[in-house]
Amino acid sequence: MIRLLLVVSLLAAGAVSVRAQHLLDWSPEEIRAVRQHGPWPPPPVRDPSNKVSDTAAGIALGEYLFNEPRLSGDGRMSCATCHQAGREWSDGLAKARGAVELERRTPSLWNIGYLHWFGWDGAGDSLWAQSIRPLLDPREMNGGPTRAGELLRNDAAFACGYEKAFGGKPGTDDERLLVDTAKALAAFQATLVSPRTPFDDFRDALVAGNREGAARYPLAAQRGLKLFIGDANCNLCHLGPRFTSGEFGDIGIPFFVRPGEVDPGRLGGLQRLSASPFNLLGRYNDDVSGDNTRRTRHVQRLHSNFGEFRVPGLRQVGRAGPYMHNGSLASLEDVVRHYSEVSPDRLHSDGTPLVRPLGLTPQQSADLVAFLRSLDAEPPPRPASAPLCP
Repeated sequence: MIRLLLVVSLLAAGAVSVRAQHLLDWSPEEIRAVRQHGPWPPPPVRDPSNKVSDTAAGIALGEYLFNEPRLSGDGRMSCATCHQAGREWSDGLAKARGAVELERRTPSLWNIGYLHWFGWDGAGDSLWAQSIRPLLDPREMNGGPTRAGELLRNDAAFACGYEKAFGGKPGTDDERLLVDTAKALAAFQATLVSPRTPFDDFRDALVAGNREGAARYPLAAQRGLKLFIGDANCNLCHLGPRFTSGEFGDIGIPFFVRPGEVDPGRLGGLQRLSASPFNLLGRYNDDVSGDNTRRTRHVQRLHSNFGEFRVPGLRQVGRAGPYMHNGSLASLEDVVRHYSEVSPDRLHSDGTPLVRPLGLTPQQSADLVAFLRSLDAEPPPRPASAPLCP
């Protein structure tokens, strides 16, 4: 019996040793770089400019409004029309419906509550301000300034939900009710946090010194991650647990929308931000301290911002194509090829060069794609919504 137990023990130790051989050597510097991409998920986010942010009543009202087509001019389009739960909170299209925003694609809403600039060009400085734009845009929902007010006042369930969230009955100020609608929408969207992934399990095991756990991560993904944090320097822009700086850059995607028309990117976004009555410098900011206005107050509009677009987060990236702000690349393989072959001549002459041609081998390209796909996971089923006002 003792001999049998010894054999079993030796076999188990051998299995662990074999598995550990599937772990690449990771230097202390590399482990520190990997550590910075977690932990996941992060704590819930609260926006001080939005008094119903991270409140149960605000989130519940926002979820119902998110799926409500009566906010649109023709009563047929809701936020969920373009931001679909089954399509990673986007629509899977290369161009958003109605050629919105100079033919840009619909961005995913995963982890959007953690940003500080919103939209591909950063024209919104809060999630609720960004949520107002499609409600009013004639190319999108085209609801007009009165649509939200009419819904909140005249629908008993929404009126009740509004009172629970905001502490009073809907009044007659339609602009205020439009803003409150957007704040409830933002409260809901901020709950859309992507699931843990195979990368997160690897990251936690590697940081904890759990070699057996870390060795379960595929070798191709490990090699791709080493490229990502090493020679390819992808984490210069795709940094932190969300794999994004949340800022803007020019990566060599053409600016031309059609002959004679260009998309100015961040340059145009900053112009729209400064002109918006809903930015954080306006009267609808619920943070009376004014602490959250510094970024908006001090941001400068520079010519080098021309052609810059927001750096997207990479979580769920393999499930959320097509890619780039204009949907011009169909697959992750196309994206990696773009960075491998990008011409510096395609970059805006006044911009800070963020990319260089990586010159990847076919094996390196495949490894980098394998790593990016390890940032994907199947989201758990969403629970059924409780009645807004039972």
